[in-house]
Amino acid sequence: MRAVIQRVSQAIVSVECINIAEMESGLVVFLGIIDTDTSDDISWLSNKLSNLRIFNDAEGVMNSSLKDIAGDALVVSQFTLYAQTKKGNRPSYIKAAKPEIAKPLYKQFIKQFEADLDQTIHTGKFGANMKVALTNDGPVTIIIDTKER
Repeated sequence: MRAVIQRVSQAIVSVECINIAEMESGLVVFLGIIDTDTSDDISWLSNKLSNLRIFNDAEGVMNSSLKDIAGDALVVSQFTLYAQTKKGNRPSYIKAAKPEIAKPLYKQFIKQFEADLDQTIHTGKFGANMKVALTNDGPVTIIIDTKER
C-alpha cells in the first residue's frame, strides 16, 4: 500500500457536485493498493498513520499524533499513486490492483483505521470521479509505502 498523507486544516470531497465528506483539522490520506497488499500492510499502515507525530504540541513542535489531537481523517482511494512513468508520456497503471481486489482492501483499511483511532473516518467514493479540496497545513505532505518499511 502506498499513502500520500497531508496534514490539513480542512477538506471536502465531492462527487458530481455533491459534497460527500467534509472534515476539519486532521489528515487526508490518498491510498493506493496493489495486488500483493495484505492484512499485514493494512495493520501496519493504519498504526503508523494513527501514531505519526506530525501535529504541533503546545510548544509548536511536531510532536503530537492524530490520536493525540483527536483529529479528523479522510481516506480517498487513488490508484494513480502506482503510476509508472518510466516509458513514454502516458502513465501506466498496471501495478495498481483491479477494483475487485482493491475495494475490499480499501474497506478493510478504513475499518482498521477507525478501530485504531476509535472514531469514524470520512471517505471518498471508491472508483468515482471525485473532486478533493483541501487546505494543506504547514505544508506537511508525506509519502508512506508499506513495501519500504
